Amino acid sequence: MTIVLSVLDLAPITAGGDAAASFRNSLALAQRAERLGYHRYWLAEHHGMPGIASAATAVLIGHIAGGTSTIRVGAGGIMLPNHSPLVIAEQFGTLQALYPGRIDLGLGRAPGSDQATARALRRDLASDPDAFPQDVVELMDFMSDEPRQTVRAVPGKGAKVPVWILGSSLFGAQLAAMLGLPYAFASHFAPAQMMQAIEIYRATFKPSAQLAEPYVMLGFNVFAAPTDEEARVLATSMQQAFVNLRTGRPSQLQPPFPGYLEALPPQARAMLDDVLSCSAIGSPATVRDALHAFVERTGADELMITSQIFDHQARMRSYEIAAQAA
Repeated sequence: MTIVLSVLDLAPITAGGDAAASFRNSLALAQRAERLGYHRYWLAEHHGMPGIASAATAVLIGHIAGGTSTIRVGAGGIMLPNHSPLVIAEQFGTLQALYPGRIDLGLGRAPGSDQATARALRRDLASDPDAFPQDVVELMDFMSDEPRQTVRAVPGKGAKVPVWILGSSLFGAQLAAMLGLPYAFASHFAPAQMMQAIEIYRATFKPSAQLAEPYVMLGFNVFAAPTDEEARVLATSMQQAFVNLRTGRPSQLQPPFPGYLEALPPQARAMLDDVLSCSAIGSPATVRDALHAFVERTGADELMITSQIFDHQARMRSYEIAAQAA
């Protein structure tokens, strides 16, 4: 079995580092991923997070696309409640004009921030809860050949950038199926409803001009190293990040902490076991077995690998091991 692999990059800012170093590392990783045969490279929109540098997602997508030549580059995702659909159509119409046939647009309905940050983004927090589906349809119309709206996205009209629906609940699965769009589930941090969401999406999918059959991509954490023990140590940076975030103390990505899991109270350990259940942590053989078992269980068409590893060279090595395992 050959597994289609892609990269999800949160552009981590490591302790002692800065955004500039993060962007250099992201470009180097994208170039390596392209050589390794990864299918696409996505960046995620987050705001006010000290350890994530990809807030200006479209700008960073342009940087990555400009430094690569064949790999697809896109958003995983743009949090549409933060933006006017017209502005996103213009941004991704511009990207498509610069890098034709290589741009993806994943859309999510979470704000990717807290309420204070959402207010600073100048969006109405009391908006209609049904606005996300309407905004998706409006955005796709702006990028169509013959938009129904009087306002035109320039660039944007006729761009037809492939649109994905992102989700961590059943809502996104239902919307992606209804609109006939590919579906990306955030199983790398919210796996609870993964199997139910996949089932609903596939069972209710309606073909569209963009997609004839359902297509599922699942998020998956990989912490790969020459030995299982070394990989378990590398994974502690991400584990610290999750615990810090869930306890209201978001931080930069911290150095590995041997023995971190053993030092946690039982409640925090159980939380990590739950949210990181879709993960492979170990040697090449361990990672290979975990990847294939996950695809066998879910029937995923594609996996989007995230490796939140503190050391840049160890992170790139982890992606190399994953590519060989697939």
